[in-house]
Amino acid sequence: MRIIIVEDEPVTRMDIRCMLEDAGFEVLDEGKDGFDAINLCKTHQPDLVLMDINMPNLDGISAARIIRRDGLSKCVVLLTAYSDDVFIEGAKNVGVFGYVVKPVDEKSLIPALKIAYAKSLETTDTEDKLDEATKRLEERKIIEKAKGFLMQSEGLDENTAYQKMRSLSMEKSCSLRIISEMLLMRANKGE
Repeated sequence: MRIIIVEDEPVTRMDIRCMLEDAGFEVLDEGKDGFDAINLCKTHQPDLVLMDINMPNLDGISAARIIRRDGLSKCVVLLTAYSDDVFIEGAKNVGVFGYVVKPVDEKSLIPALKIAYAKSLETTDTEDKLDEATKRLEERKIIEKAKGFLMQSEGLDENTAYQKMRSLSMEKSCSLRIISEMLLMRANKGE
């Protein structure tokens, strides 16, 4: 697992780096505030970002929100000395995969990171499947709308309209979606 550590305390950062490297993780880089976190993610595209919440300039929750929103890392785990509900709610709302309370030791940190990363992969897989299903549904709607246009404009039944679209798709060596979009452009022009 490729990790970035973002922690404003140099000694804590060094201790965490040693724990992670001893456990076989690759520490790509380190930062000291939320801006570093974002820039390091853009540079390295880490598998996981381990980040403190309370940091100067840009806090960890705000940085996590940007990292998750922009897809800069699949997994963010927050590291903090605070276990207050306010911080926990903030972390939940930005989509982090873990929340580790300081002080940390290797026995608790390593399993927490492994589980968080595994969950992030499951979530990414689910999100990818949802995106694919959404695209297929959108494509299906476009094809159905174009088929309806052909049925109405040329007086064809549904099967004949669909076969005409498929034949045109094969003849022109382009997808059924592109044929459908062209038909719909024609429909919008009133042809």
